[in-house]
Amino acid sequence: MRGAEESRLVWFGVLGPVEVRDAAGAVIALPAPRQRALLAMLALDVGRIVGHTRLLDGLYAEPPAGAANALQSQVSRLRRTIPGLVVEHHPAGYRLVAEPSEVDASWCVELLAAGRGAEALKLWRGKALADVDAPFADEARRRLTEVLINCTLSGGTENDLREVLAEHPLREDVRAALMRALHRDGRQTEALEVFAQGKALLADELGVDPSPVLAQAHLEVLRAEAPHRGVPAQLTSFVGRDEDLRRVTKWLQENRLVTLIGPGGTGKTRLSVEVGHREPGEVAFVDLSATTDVARALLDGVGVREAGLLSAGPVTVQDRLIAALASRAALLIVDNCEHVIDDAARVLGAVLVACPDVRVLATSREPLGITGETLSPVTALDDDAAVRLFLDRAQAVKPGFTADHALIADVCRRLDGIALAIELAAARVRTLLLTEIAARLGDRFGLLSKGSRTAAPRHRTLHAVVEWSWDLLSDDERDLAARFTVFHGGASLRAVLDVTESDVDTLTSLVDKSLIEVTGERYRMLDTIRAFCATHAPDLAERHARWFLARAQEAEPHLRAHDQVDWLRGLADDHDNMVGAVGWATTHHVDLALELVAALATYYWCRGLRTEAAQQADAVLHACGESAPEGRAQEYALCLLIAWPVATGDQTARIRQADELMGTFDAPPRYPIMTMMWGMALGAPQDDSEIWHRRNRLLGDDPWSKALAFVGDGLVKRMEGDPIAGAELLERGAAAFGEIGDRWGAALAFNQLSEIALASGDPAAALAHIERARQLLDELGATEDTAEAVVGRAHSRLAAGDLDGATADFDVALALARRAGAQVVQAGAHLGLAQLARLSGDYAAARSHCDQAWALTPGGWYGPDELRCHIALERGRIARTSGALAEARLHFEDALRRAVKQRNLLTESAVRAELDAPAAP
Repeated sequence: MRGAEESRLVWFGVLGPVEVRDAAGAVIALPAPRQRALLAMLALDVGRIVGHTRLLDGLYAEPPAGAANALQSQVSRLRRTIPGLVVEHHPAGYRLVAEPSEVDASWCVELLAAGRGAEALKLWRGKALADVDAPFADEARRRLTEVLINCTLSGGTENDLREVLAEHPLREDVRAALMRALHRDGRQTEALEVFAQGKALLADELGVDPSPVLAQAHLEVLRAEAPHRGVPAQLTSFVGRDEDLRRVTKWLQENRLVTLIGPGGTGKTRLSVEVGHREPGEVAFVDLSATTDVARALLDGVGVREAGLLSAGPVTVQDRLIAALASRAALLIVDNCEHVIDDAARVLGAVLVACPDVRVLATSREPLGITGETLSPVTALDDDAAVRLFLDRAQAVKPGFTADHALIADVCRRLDGIALAIELAAARVRTLLLTEIAARLGDRFGLLSKGSRTAAPRHRTLHAVVEWSWDLLSDDERDLAARFTVFHGGASLRAVLDVTESDVDTLTSLVDKSLIEVTGERYRMLDTIRAFCATHAPDLAERHARWFLARAQEAEPHLRAHDQVDWLRGLADDHDNMVGAVGWATTHHVDLALELVAALATYYWCRGLRTEAAQQADAVLHACGESAPEGRAQEYALCLLIAWPVATGDQTARIRQADELMGTFDAPPRYPIMTMMWGMALGAPQDDSEIWHRRNRLLGDDPWSKALAFVGDGLVKRMEGDPIAGAELLERGAAAFGEIGDRWGAALAFNQLSEIALASGDPAAALAHIERARQLLDELGATEDTAEAVVGRAHSRLAAGDLDGATADFDVALALARRAGAQVVQAGAHLGLAQLARLSGDYAAARSHCDQAWALTPGGWYGPDELRCHIALERGRIARTSGALAEARLHFEDALRRAVKQRNLLTESAVRAELDAPAAP
């Protein structure tokens, strides 16, 4: 059952013997078998009309004479047996009036759909409809058994899986899940035995081999697979590097940093990907080719987001990265280090020093130069491997292709055994004879060999291959290939056509000729080809920046609406292009840079990338100088508001300047999120103050701004010590945000409603609110937000007296936050564990958790400083309950100073109550 049992009139159970519970949780006896069967049929269709005929057929093998009267009589007896039961009669049949969440079967299905299989499984009390013997029961029991199996697959333990498998030995999905459970527990041999038993049973009973589901589980156990993040799936076979693969795999077992070095195109990336796919532990693949910020790329690659309802404060990206990896055993594959070699060496060196169980496989054209680095040169393919690679790729584009192996080997040798050159040449067998390919290669290498002998190997080999491919293109294809290089990390079809002013046929032709790759709906160009084509490119940087400005402006209203998630995903795909546009504009066109940062503010806020946004805004501010350019006051003020939370040093002047600029506006800003950021910077205004009137003047009439006003006023009322008025406003805000589809805004409101309910002594309502917030944040994919919501859920359970549940939730939140590198959320979880330790009398553990929370909490602005106020409050409670009264007063006074500074009357009241409390625990 859910936590809010006391709010229900009754609870109906069919996942076991049929039962009914009243509001106090007492079971109401149902001695009559037919009454149990009738109630079960109605409960299985709760809220829906069940027809007379269906009820009669389900209750009676042969309906009696006067069947309609008999059915009416049974319903009447059922109503008398269960006081408060509402069964409505309709012309078509009967309907049980109850919420789906008040029937264990439908609630079970809801939990399962929400990914909460373990909770759903706890609803089962035995065999479904265990005490029902009626015609409908067998089919209903079969359907419910399928639900049980899915619950077990989603959240069952090893024992749960074994029980289900014993009942259904031919269920391959259950057998596969049991194998994975055993494998996760380190019991690989047992997992393989379970597979062998299933394989034999399938052969004996059905005469079939294991299905792909079971076969995949078998392969995972054999390979001992762990999570692989971003390791690219390969569409071609791995050819010609078997010895390299064995060597690199062995070296990674003996060394923590292995770097694949060699000229471009030799196959370093392909080799690293193959190593990643065969690695038994956790793997994260990070491509640095489209970034200049190594730490941020690595942070994204290991699955960490800068999200959270409150910012993490002035914590560097590198600190977040190290925090996320500190307790993980993982292999980082870091590709294309050469163009950020110094930054890559610095960040990876710090990670290796601070994270003892992390290993790195890097690819670069030069060594990283880190102590302990093992270099593994990736050189030219030998004749045999080169011929096999050429044939494999040629037969992929021209099935049945064959040629004299000596001629193929000659072509490959003249390509210096470079894998990329061989693959590009093989792609041409669809339109050229091999002898023609050989002739063309000879001409090009002859031309290049007369150049500088000191040129880099890449330019003596791959440049010739790419130049040769370039000469095969039409004028339109060359023009598009050159213009395409303006993009960073790829682009959508719409962006390519609009920015380059080309057409679909030409783009398709470049894809066919292997100069542009397509993955899903994104187009990208290999770096080697891009570097060559860029030397022929016109200057499209401003056109590129203005296109992505229009894209951001088009998306911004959608980021505050029902299609929020889809638009966030679309902008995330173009994140590198947005960053590139802002970077170019910052140094070449500051007005355009201001427009870009302002248009992207909502995107960065919803994605939780506030540190990156602040760094961009800070750079633009420095480029602008100390005053706004003519006509750009709004954008300049928004840059000030974006930059201040994570900037170092005293930001008072910037906040004051932003406030002064806001005071000059006569109408709401173009981007409504600006008003919210301004409110966060200034704090809660007093009613009827100048700032209060200005805020109301600058709030727009659009639905999002109205919803924000409700939430903002609700927060102010709560901080002023009026939680009832605050809750009313927050509920209106949550409803308003829900109507327009902004999940982040609604989650903020529900989070605050949960805290109000908790403070007012209603943990059930607090739990309901925080669960709603968590569900909304899940839709945004916010790992850190989820951890924060689990902390809120733990506090609700703690208030309800569920100490075990609270402990489990705090532990889960702590694990999630550690994995995400979210230090403030970690601090919140430690604070909750401190409270639990205090309640159990373990004051040493309580103080330790408080110390850890304090160390993880950077001070200096709203979110973290509020948390430090609560840490001081908890330290005072620990001291007082342990008898250290003088120490307790010092902590309470510290908490009071912080609460007064924040003008948070609610927290201030709580602290004063502690100061006035008696000394006894």
